[in-house]
Amino acid sequence: MTGVSKWGYRVAQSFVFAIEEINRSAHLLPNLTLGFSIRNSGDSVHGALYETMGFLTGQEEPIPNYTCQHGSPQAALVGDTRSSLSVSMARLLGLYKFPQVSHGSSLPSLSDKIQFPSFLRTLTSDVTSSCAVTQLIIHFQWSWVIILAQDDDFGQQASSLATQMLTPAGVCIEFHLHVPSHQSLPKIKEIIQKMKKSTARIVLVFLSNANFHLILYGLLADPVSGQVWVSKDTLHMALTLTIPDISKVLQGTFSLLPHSSRAIGFPEFLDHLHPSQTPEDMFIKKFWELTFDCTWPYQNSTVTEGAQVCSGNESLKNKPHPFPEVSKIDAAYSAVYSIAHALHDMIACDHRDGKGTDSQDFQPWQLLHALRKVHFKTPDGIEIMFDANGDLVSKFDILQGQRIPKGIFHLVHVGIIEPQASSENKMMVHLKEDIQQVRCPPPSAVKAAFQGSAKCPNWEPPTAVLIAAHALRDSLQTKEDMKRCLLCPKEQYSSHTRDHCLPRTEIFLAFEEPLGFILALVALLLAGLAVLALGVFLKHQDTPVVKANNRTLSYFLLISLSLCALCALLFLGRPTVITCLLRQTTFAVVFTVAVSSVLAKTLTVVLAFRVTRPGRRIQVCLNRGASTSVVLIASSIQAVLCGVWLAISPPFPDRDMVSEPQHIVIQCQEGSGAAFFCVLGYLGFLAGGTFSVAFLARGLPDVFNETKFLTFSMLLFCSVWTAFLPLYHSARGKSTVAVEIFSILASTAGLLGGIFIPKCYIILLKPEKNIPAWLRPGQKAHQEKQSEMLQRRHVHKSSPKILKISSSGESPGPRA
Repeated sequence: MTGVSKWGYRVAQSFVFAIEEINRSAHLLPNLTLGFSIRNSGDSVHGALYETMGFLTGQEEPIPNYTCQHGSPQAALVGDTRSSLSVSMARLLGLYKFPQVSHGSSLPSLSDKIQFPSFLRTLTSDVTSSCAVTQLIIHFQWSWVIILAQDDDFGQQASSLATQMLTPAGVCIEFHLHVPSHQSLPKIKEIIQKMKKSTARIVLVFLSNANFHLILYGLLADPVSGQVWVSKDTLHMALTLTIPDISKVLQGTFSLLPHSSRAIGFPEFLDHLHPSQTPEDMFIKKFWELTFDCTWPYQNSTVTEGAQVCSGNESLKNKPHPFPEVSKIDAAYSAVYSIAHALHDMIACDHRDGKGTDSQDFQPWQLLHALRKVHFKTPDGIEIMFDANGDLVSKFDILQGQRIPKGIFHLVHVGIIEPQASSENKMMVHLKEDIQQVRCPPPSAVKAAFQGSAKCPNWEPPTAVLIAAHALRDSLQTKEDMKRCLLCPKEQYSSHTRDHCLPRTEIFLAFEEPLGFILALVALLLAGLAVLALGVFLKHQDTPVVKANNRTLSYFLLISLSLCALCALLFLGRPTVITCLLRQTTFAVVFTVAVSSVLAKTLTVVLAFRVTRPGRRIQVCLNRGASTSVVLIASSIQAVLCGVWLAISPPFPDRDMVSEPQHIVIQCQEGSGAAFFCVLGYLGFLAGGTFSVAFLARGLPDVFNETKFLTFSMLLFCSVWTAFLPLYHSARGKSTVAVEIFSILASTAGLLGGIFIPKCYIILLKPEKNIPAWLRPGQKAHQEKQSEMLQRRHVHKSSPKILKISSSGESPGPRA
């Protein structure tokens, strides 16, 4: 025979007690008698599944999908007490839509009706209990807490939910302490040391019984005065009351108990239990042996010498009813009543509709449908109903561990928490007047830089004590007469001492600051150099250097480069509506003009070397109007893109509250991100194409090395803007603007220096090279090279090889 626990047997007897009470009732199922069978899962998943399948099939050796049932149908299954067993049973029963009502499984995942469609429970899930205990923290307006959680699914879910609810309510969490599930003593000692150093005095507990005991015993060795423990589980607090000298550790305790039905008369029912009255009960003798520490004289067995023999005269009347078992017993009692009321409603409803459902012949899904909608009151007046997830809709009793003058703790009912119908996560807390005030530690106990303790209701400290609020960057450290941590407004930030809020200052890249002044000076210098180069070209416009490679394009390029340098000034100063509209669009258009001018100059060089005969169609592309058309077409496309951007979602001034904690960054928001990247993408595509053409043409002969200078300048341009992208996205605040201005000026300097400084050097410092006579050797060599290429093509076309076949079959070879 498998072992029987005293706790499990008492729960089973509450099940029997409820059925006998229902069968005696004249109002609930008056013409129907409920039967039952009790099965022992052996506290294992294998045993639970085996017994469940045996219950469904009616076989000792169950075979799936085969039923050997005769007589009354099975209505529902109650159990199991552990979540791990209930999960396995619920998966199996869900396949058959067979109702399962658990009285001890609080795992949150069991609320998932997709995985567990036929599972209901007469106790609250861990999520609901955690939500309730968190509401208790918020109601007392405690603002500085520790969360002590089990390092498993339950602890992580509960602590995560508590954090999500406490943080918006202004509650600061000093530590999240996770206790290993496998009871690691070194880890628990480390956690105890942290708790001793902690300044928070409110401890929110989500622990197993064993780890809870270890933590308390560890603190007893070196007590920390004044800690208030808050737990969702009454079992924790009940265990706490039995620990000697626990008053050294705990100054106050709060715990919750689901407001469930009380099995009135159940203690008297237990008192009258006796093996002789229920010989069919296969578990009562084991229960008797465990309870009275005796042994029954079984047949074919001998009693160990010195062991006490059970006489049958023992009585349960003098045995105390242990407190920790009450909640599970009450939940099992409510589970049986839920099934009975569902049966009653199903039969009564069908009779009203004229369907006449036979109570001896119905499908499990029919009872499941009625069970989900059940709504009734138990004999002691407790309302029972389930929510959409099959969880019990329940209130919570608030119990406080109070110390009587003799120094003994006992649990006192001090209030109730009830859910709000309008919100799943909001609960109302109602307290009685006889609640004992929990005193915080004196100010002398607070020594850290971020000092203090949580605010307690109606406690007047002798001196002001600051509460710590460094868990949030912008939280305000309030005085002790304040009731919570406060977040500073968006326009303010918390002071270094966390005791008041300071106004944030507005910042932007101004002309007056050193960086802005230097960037503006460089922009004006580059614009001046471009204008100066333009003046030199205009003065020497008839010289060979200026005439080479289309002087009109050179004028376009110099004017656009001067505007590129000047457009950087739009990024400086306080952003306004006008400057935000002009910043990116002006930059995009003038840089497109510059890059397209370089593209036109490069194409001119390439096409010039491809012209081998006068009058060819390709020579039309060397006209002055053709190169100008390239610039106009490319610039027009960019102008259209910018116009669409401004029409759809234009840039606008914005205030950045996130980048810098102590400042408000005034910046231009780009509006449509897609349009902004289309403009940049087009400019990047144009620059990449220009660089590719210039790179391929870098080896063409030229007196002034035009193609090499174009290639070098575009290499600088592309390198600058390739480095710009990661820097721009990683920069914050006004540094973003500085990065873009630097990229504009660097790329402008690259084009201006790479293309025009060598030309100005020849014009101003080497005038002897800027004459037609100096150009003739290069031109002659160029003409000779073109003539040679022309002759090779002519010979290739006019002198084909001919293969003649002689009559004798010999092959004499090719002849010209």
